[in-house]
Amino acid sequence: MTSPRVVPLAAASWPISPQRITDDLDRLLEVLPERVCEALASPFSRDQLLEVVLDLGRAPEARYPGRALLLDQRPIERSDLAAVVGRLGSFGGDNRAGIERTLHRISAIRNRGGEVVGLTCRVGRAVFGTVEMVRDLLDSGQSLLLMGRPGVGKTTALREIARVLADDLERRVVVIDTSNEIAGDGDIPHPAIGRARRMQVARPELQHQVMIEAVENHMPEVIVIDEIGTELEAQAARTIAERGVMLVATAHGNELANLIKNPTLADLIGGIQSVTLGDEEARRRGCQKTVLERCADPTFPLAVEMHSRSRWLVHRDVARTVDQQLRGQPVRPQVRELGSDGLLRLNDPEPDPPSPRMPRRGLVAAAGRPALAPVPLPDPELLPPHRRPAAPAPVAPPLRLYCCGVSPQLLEQVVRSRQLPVQRASQLEEADAVLSLRQQLGREPQVRSQALERHVPILVIKADTLPQIQRGVERLLRRRAGDGDGSAAAMGLAGAPDDAHGAMEECRLAVEQVVLPQGRPVELLPRSAPVRRIQADQVNGYGLRCAEFGSGELQRLRVFPP
Repeated sequence: MTSPRVVPLAAASWPISPQRITDDLDRLLEVLPERVCEALASPFSRDQLLEVVLDLGRAPEARYPGRALLLDQRPIERSDLAAVVGRLGSFGGDNRAGIERTLHRISAIRNRGGEVVGLTCRVGRAVFGTVEMVRDLLDSGQSLLLMGRPGVGKTTALREIARVLADDLERRVVVIDTSNEIAGDGDIPHPAIGRARRMQVARPELQHQVMIEAVENHMPEVIVIDEIGTELEAQAARTIAERGVMLVATAHGNELANLIKNPTLADLIGGIQSVTLGDEEARRRGCQKTVLERCADPTFPLAVEMHSRSRWLVHRDVARTVDQQLRGQPVRPQVRELGSDGLLRLNDPEPDPPSPRMPRRGLVAAAGRPALAPVPLPDPELLPPHRRPAAPAPVAPPLRLYCCGVSPQLLEQVVRSRQLPVQRASQLEEADAVLSLRQQLGREPQVRSQALERHVPILVIKADTLPQIQRGVERLLRRRAGDGDGSAAAMGLAGAPDDAHGAMEECRLAVEQVVLPQGRPVELLPRSAPVRRIQADQVNGYGLRCAEFGSGELQRLRVFPP
């Protein structure tokens, strides 16, 4: 396995608030019996407290991660339970109650007569800062599904994600709060969800209707849901996703494999169906004639398995992961671990090994066609001068950008999602360029005069939107590079070197794994003219034909099947 990549939670150019926790634990202790409060008076007994269990005829119990502690030897009496219930609000149809303006949840156990004989008092905490584990996933705008065992922190993470989407990314967020667990009890939502709006659900069985109502009536950009557990809710989630609304939700199940085996929730990952293959297709795949396959695209393209509060497994392509599991292939998600030193360590998965049914490198044996000899990779030094690829451009320092009226959050999202070498300058004296709104530049004439004095270029955009900011930043990068061809090297984009060996390896894999075995055309990545000529010669060596498509920076080869 490749060595872990260490990523600091606070990027050099973007400050991030330190992690902090608020729990309002005193508000919960006020409703519990006095002897239970005395047992939990010390700070040591409160640290990492998950829940307090009060069962009729048994001693009260405090539960912590991995252990439980008896709080008193005397058993709980009916009067104790009645006193706690009297201090709470009314219980809903799911036998849950809460304390107004807090995140604590009290769940009741009733006997056959409807009397309360047990209470589970769960501590609700608002944790600020944990969303950095998946901050890059939120920038993608794709729907995200969280899974994990009870108590691992799914709802806590969901609450923090709703706040970041609403406050930092300025999205229109609506939280569907079935049991008031996300935003707390009462009519006023808890500050932990920020500016996100909250819709309460009268009865748990109506959650799917409230989900659809939120989209139809309140024009959200993001819907946040806790505990999708029924088929109707799964269908409502797909309906919302097909309307272009981003979903962030939790589901019952410890890992993605549990959803595949769950017919009620399988639609969240595309649905599973049994397919009967023909004899020829079964022989080609090397499998039985009856196989399981995915029905459609997943409702949630991204999924996270929360194994603990500091160790998450990220599936960036749920469709591919489900297909691999149905075929019995190993699944290698990205492992993200948050260390005590405040660093996020990313353990990237190993590359998939070649399929045992595929020929070895350079030997493609299609039906009715002899195997072709491999085309060796030529040494660039042995090529004629006009055929040699251009030397890679040196890596330029980050562009220091001063914003005038442009949202720092939107600029941060553009830089992070496109991996642009840009840093935001707090002072115009430190900037290499100015990005300004047209109206704002008129309100601040001193910015224009200072930029002219210091010969700092100014780029004016019409609106403070993601597409406008992205085009403006890329235009400034091209201008700084001093090359108008708009190539990836000139723009300073990371990860796009025009390498001859990499281009030829890309061409070989496309021909040997797609064009010849599957008979489908493939478009290669945009390359410079010398590298495209090398790829064309390589395609001709396979006895195939190709053609150039696109213009300028997007010129590329398309390889056609025989």
